[in-house]
Amino acid sequence: MSLKAYRPVTPAQRQKTTQDFDQITAKKPLKSLTRAKKQQAGKNNQGRITVRHRGGGVKRHYRLLTHNLPKNLVLTIEEIEYDPNRSARIARVKDQNGTYYYVIADTNMVKGGTFKTGDDTEISESNRMPLENIPVGTFVYAIEITPGRGAQMVRAAGASAQLMAKEDGYATLKMPSGEFRKVLSGCQASVGTVGNMQHQNIKKGAAGRNRRKGIRPTVRGVVMNATDHPHGGGDGGRHGSGKAPRSPWGQLTLGYRTRHNKQTNKYIVRSRHEGKRK
Repeated sequence: MSLKAYRPVTPAQRQKTTQDFDQITAKKPLKSLTRAKKQQAGKNNQGRITVRHRGGGVKRHYRLLTHNLPKNLVLTIEEIEYDPNRSARIARVKDQNGTYYYVIADTNMVKGGTFKTGDDTEISESNRMPLENIPVGTFVYAIEITPGRGAQMVRAAGASAQLMAKEDGYATLKMPSGEFRKVLSGCQASVGTVGNMQHQNIKKGAAGRNRRKGIRPTVRGVVMNATDHPHGGGDGGRHGSGKAPRSPWGQLTLGYRTRHNKQTNKYIVRSRHEGKRK
């Protein structure tokens, strides 16, 4: 995948880049694997805003992805499709029984290709199997946290984790964030890297592109009145108050820990923050 630049005939197009969609082979999704997606607009049933900066946007349909494929399948890739609900591409696949599935597409998937699932599957791109059967050093994606629950980690565009070690029933993975984490060896994973790798390099170029995604404008706290935000008020200039940044409700926003699930600390071999502290 590459990025498409524009000959600037408007100021917005000067920096704008888009995806060229050269890998997309189908214009419409499979109707049986889509559901209507209701627009919440960031409001509750009383019309009060509960999530700021949300609203509007184009209508979308949700694609029903299968993150927990059955074992011993031979899947043929029918189409590579665009999914407005995620950064990665999705693949429409059909098994030997004629059943259709949507799965996350990796860099190796092309229309007409095949891949397999199962414990005894060979080590090849896109094949899905337990981590205990994958060689150390292999890059994987769509990884389970709990066996049988389906892929929960490493599903974003361009993401992959590297299998670093296997011992005592656990596999050690180097996550995209730099964290080293233990996962049960029986957890399933797919071999390869998630596709659409240039997604992070796209430049919006125009405010309207965000509005079509359902993202409304964000106003900085320092330009608000003191009654509306802890950063607001003052004599019209930006002056250092000496106070830590806070949310509109007074909650600290920088420099404090937000992770409170200590039960899973034993699975983290090395934190993603350790490299930053040195």
